Amino acid sequence: MNIAPVIKTREIPLPVDEAFRLFTERLDTWWPMSTHSIGASEDGVDPVAVRFEGRIGGRVVEILSDGRECSWGEVIAWNPPERFVIAWHPNLEPTAASILEVRFSPRGSSASTLYLEHRGWEEYGDRGLELREQYEPGWDFVLSGYESVSSAEAASAS
Repeated sequence: MNIAPVIKTREIPLPVDEAFRLFTERLDTWWPMSTHSIGASEDGVDPVAVRFEGRIGGRVVEILSDGRECSWGEVIAWNPPERFVIAWHPNLEPTAASILEVRFSPRGSSASTLYLEHRGWEEYGDRGLELREQYEPGWDFVLSGYESVSSAEAASAS
C-alpha cells in the first residue's frame, strides 16, 4: 500500500538562514513540549528541552527532567540553510522510522517559504495510515508555534 505524505507549506517572515536556524538550533523555543513529548508520559518526569544536532548522524533529542535523553530521530541529510532530512521515530521504543524532510527557499530578501514533507508511513505496516492521519493535523499545531516565534522575531527586527 502506498500512503500519501503529509505536506505543509508556510510563508515565514524571516530570511532563509534565520528561518533555518530557528527551526533547528532553536527548536526548543517553539516546539510544544507540553503536548508533543515522548517522555512526558512517565510519572514524575517532564520534558525540559529539545536539542537538534545539526549534522549528518546528529539526533533530535528530547531532554527529560531526570537527565535522560530520548531520541526523536537521526539526521540523514544536512544542507544548511536550505534543507535537512531526518529518519523520524519519536517513540521511547521505536519500531520503525518515517522520513521528515524540511526545505527553505527564499521569498525575496527578507522572507522564506518552509516546505515540510513527512513520508514513509508504509514502514509502520498496518499502523501507517493511522499515524499519517494523526500527523496531518499534528504538524499544523506544531508549526503554529514556529510561525508565532518567527513572526515575533520579524516584528522586533523591523
